[in-house]
Amino acid sequence: MARPCPLHSGPHSTERLLAGYDSNVTRVLDGIDGLRAAEGTHLGYSDWMEVTQERIDQFAEATGDHQWIHVDPARAAEHSPFGGTIAHGYLTLSLIPSLLPQVVEMTGFSMGVNYGCNRVRFMSPVPSGAKLRLGVELKSVDEIAGGAQVTHEITFEVEGVDKPACVAEVVFRSYV
Repeated sequence: MARPCPLHSGPHSTERLLAGYDSNVTRVLDGIDGLRAAEGTHLGYSDWMEVTQERIDQFAEATGDHQWIHVDPARAAEHSPFGGTIAHGYLTLSLIPSLLPQVVEMTGFSMGVNYGCNRVRFMSPVPSGAKLRLGVELKSVDEIAGGAQVTHEITFEVEGVDKPACVAEVVFRSYV
C-alpha cells in the first residue's frame, strides 16, 4: 500500500477537529481516481495565518531582497503607498507548502514534487501583521508515467480585503 504523498499530506480531519480547527476540514483524495472525482471543484480554505514582520525579515534574509517596503517599518509608514511594510509577493507564494496540507491530503502516492506555475499574479499587498488564508480549486488531473500531474488554482485572501493578494495556477507531480 502506498504511503501519503509527503508534499501534500496534512493532518486528518478528525485530528484537526480535536485540535480546535472548526472552520475547515482537510479533503482526503485517494489516488488518481480520488483526484479525478474532485477535478473542477473548490476543495476549501486553510486556516488564517498571520504574516509577521519577523517572517518578512527572515524571508528577506533568505532571499537577499531587502527592499525597504518590506524591511523598514519607519520608512514604509512614512513613504510607502501601503502605509507600512508589506510581505514579498514570493513570500506569499512560498506559503503554499505550509497551508495546502490543511486543505487537501493526497494518499496513494509515494512522493510528490513541485513542477512549476503556469501563471502567478500578485493583485494586492499583504501588510505586515495581516492574516491570510489559501483557497484551493483542483483545476485538472493528467496521468503521467508513474503518477499524475495535478494543477490547482491557489488564491490567497487577506482577512478583511475583497481583492485577492495572489492568484496562482500551480502544478504538482505525484508518483505512486
